This record gives sequence, structure tokens and C-alpha cells, in this order.
Amino acid sequence: MDASQPLPMDARRTPETPRTENGQGQRSQPLIRSAGIRFALSYGVVFALAAFVLAFSLWHSTADLLQRQVQNAIHDDITLLTEHDQVGGGASVVAALQDRLANSQNADAIYLLVDANGNRLAGNLDQWPAGLTKMDSWYQLPVRRGGDSSMALLRALQLPTGEKLLVGRDVRALIGLHDTLRDAMIGAASLILVLGLLSILLIRALFRGVIRDISATTRAIAQGDLSRRVPRSGKGDEFDELAGLINHMLDRITRLMDGVRQVSNAIAHDLRTPITRARARLEDAAAHASSPEAMQNAIERATQDLDGIVRVFEALLRIAEIDAGARRAAFLTVDLSPMLRDMDELYRAVAEERGLHLETGIIAPLPVFGDRDLVQQAVANLLDNALKFSPPGEVIRLSAVLNGAMVEIVVADRGPGIAEADRNRATERFFRAEIARHTEGSGLGLALVAAVAQLHNGTLELEDNGPGLRAVFSIPAQLSET
Repeated sequence: MDASQPLPMDARRTPETPRTENGQGQRSQPLIRSAGIRFALSYGVVFALAAFVLAFSLWHSTADLLQRQVQNAIHDDITLLTEHDQVGGGASVVAALQDRLANSQNADAIYLLVDANGNRLAGNLDQWPAGLTKMDSWYQLPVRRGGDSSMALLRALQLPTGEKLLVGRDVRALIGLHDTLRDAMIGAASLILVLGLLSILLIRALFRGVIRDISATTRAIAQGDLSRRVPRSGKGDEFDELAGLINHMLDRITRLMDGVRQVSNAIAHDLRTPITRARARLEDAAAHASSPEAMQNAIERATQDLDGIVRVFEALLRIAEIDAGARRAAFLTVDLSPMLRDMDELYRAVAEERGLHLETGIIAPLPVFGDRDLVQQAVANLLDNALKFSPPGEVIRLSAVLNGAMVEIVVADRGPGIAEADRNRATERFFRAEIARHTEGSGLGLALVAAVAQLHNGTLELEDNGPGLRAVFSIPAQLSET
């Protein structure tokens, strides 16, 4: 296809804005695939199971209690009637049954006494219930009493004289209560189901509201609107906390994107001059060099310009490596005091060559868990800046001390310092204050120091030294356990 021809609409559609049926950039999906639905269903199922278990336990406990009460009443009757048989024989049992039937206030009581041949001797049952064959066992059987059919809980026993005694209770009311409890449980289950469905809909609506706000914000961000943020309800709940975390992440992404743009612009601006200068020198030498010495001189000066560019990129790569945390693998427990004394000896000679005086105050030990070479590079950058901006005859002070849980390394000079308005930006890559624009450098020194401090979970603070700059490089100390 010719590159100059316009692409069809479908071919130009980007992955960030997929084609959808609702026209709002959202894919329609089955409800079961919705996280809100799954969360709400899980809640509903747990709620329904808990309510069902509670209702079933109450129903079972109530039914079991009533059943035991009836069985205890029957057992007490059997015990008393057996005592009558032991004292007065079958006649005493018959008299006791007749007395109970004549005076009993319990209309549900059932009694039957038959002889060895099955002939009825006393009781309020018409005949021995069919199916009751075992003695001393519980039965729930239909019986006929006074011509009416009913359901009874029964127990029979064989008397020593050969008669068979049957004692029971009419349990139609108990069965009715069971049915009532069952119906109540079914009704409660139905109510639980309705409440569960309402809870599911409510949770789904709440969940979708939060997800909708997050989705709308992330969709706008993906389309290039970096100013959008997730709205907060102000209730201070978990959703507000989530929105705050997402907004904080978006703020950091925005700052990083701004930093990338600033770095790109700074690279284009700062590297254009040395590249152009090197090219011009080489072209001039190629066209006008009158001797090999002149050509060699031009090449060396161009090489110096290119070496400066290489140093800038090496510094950028080093900062990127530090930001990525790749150097954490080289962390060791180390005492910084010997390294700082070596730097004192080296930089004291450099300071004297420039007419400056370096004072030091290093209080050992200074134990840290970190990368010794990176800390050395950070301190070297601070000392280089102090030497660069200090006028002749001034004093530069290097001090290091264990302050509580932190090792503090301070480099203070008496130069022009950094204006208060520029201190917050001084650690940005390629940033150079107005007073430093005409001095040699790339604006990456303090950025590297800040990156090293952050890698070690420390800080870099730039303060006014009145006049001059006081840089405080602090990293956690590796304190021995006592």
C-alpha cells in the first residue's frame, strides 16, 4: 500500500481505543465475568449459608427438644405403671390406667393393656397398632382412638405377668409444630434469598461505581489526558484510600513524564553545541589545515568535545542504573570513615592548588549497609561543586558524623550558593541555576547524589550556609545489635 494513501478507519484504530458495541470504549462482557458480580455473589452465598445454618440449627434444636419432652413423659408413665405391676399385679395396672383416663388432664395420653392373647384389658386405643412388634423400642405409627385416626409416638413393654403395656402420646400437634417451623424456615430462606439478591445488587452498584471512575480516569490517561484523576468521595474509606494511591501514582507518572521531556529538551540543547563545534572544527580542518600538526590539533579538540558528550551519557546511564536499583546487589556493611579520610587527603591537595583550604571533621566509626563506590562518587560530586564555585581564599568544610540512626556527611562552602527558589529543582537532571550557566558542567552532579541517597533510603538536603551552600547527605547507619 502506498504510504501516502490514507488508511481505512478500522486500520487506523489504535489498541487503546478498541471497537465496542456501546460506543464508549468499554467492552460488554457476561455478568459472571464481572469482578463486582463475583464479589457480590460470594458475599451473598456466605450470607445465605450462614443464615440457613442458623435457621436449621434452631429448627432442629426445637424439634429435638419437643421430641425429648414427649419421650420423657412416656418414660415416666411407663416407670410408674411398672411399679404398680410390681406392687399389685395386673389388676393394679388396670386400675391405674382407668384412673388416669378418668382424671387425666393430658388429652394426648395413649394407653393400652392387653393380655397374652392380645385381648384388650384397659386403655383408650381400639386395638394394638399394626407394625408395633418390638418391645422397648420407639415407634411413630398411626392409631385409632375413639373411632378417630391420629399419629402417636409409642413404646411398649412386656410385663412380668405376661400382659403387654403400651404407652404413648398423640403427636399430631407436635407434627403440626414441625410443619410450622419448616414453613417458617422456608419463609426465612426466601426472605434471606431476597435480601441476598438486594445485597448483591447494592454491592455490585457500589463496586461498579468505583471501578467506573477508575476506568474512566485510566482511559483518559491512556488517551493522553494526564490531568485526569480518580474522584474521591470524601468518606475516608478503603475506596478513598485506593483512589488516593492511584492519584499519587498518576502524579508521580506525570512528574516522570515531565522529567523525561525536560531531559530530552536539555539533552538536545546541551549536546547540540559541542556536537556542532566538533563538526565545525573537523570541517574547517579538512578544508583549511595547512599541516599535519594543524589537522591533529583540530582532531584532538573535536575529540575533547565528543568526550564531554560521552561523559554526559555515562552520567545519565549511571543515574538510570541507580534509579533501577541494580546496584543493590553490591551492598555490603562498610565503615565510611577510611574512605572519607582518603578523599580528604586527595581533595586537600586539589584545594591548595586552587588557593582554597579544606577543613575536615570525620568522627569514626561510620557503619552503613550500602555501595561504597557510589557513596564515594556522591561525596566527590559534592566536593567538586564546592571547589568549582568557591572563590580563592575561602574554606570548604567536610564533616561526617553518626547522628542517631543516620550517617550524615556534610559539605559546606562559601561560594554563591543556590537561591532558595532553585533548591527544589537543583537535583533535577540538567538543571542549572542562573549563576552556574557560564561554568563548566552538565547539571547532572546533584542529580546523581540525590539518586545515590534515594537508593540507600537516605536524603540529600541543600541548605543556605550564609553565604554558600551546605549539602547534607544522609543515609541509614548499620547499627550493631546489642
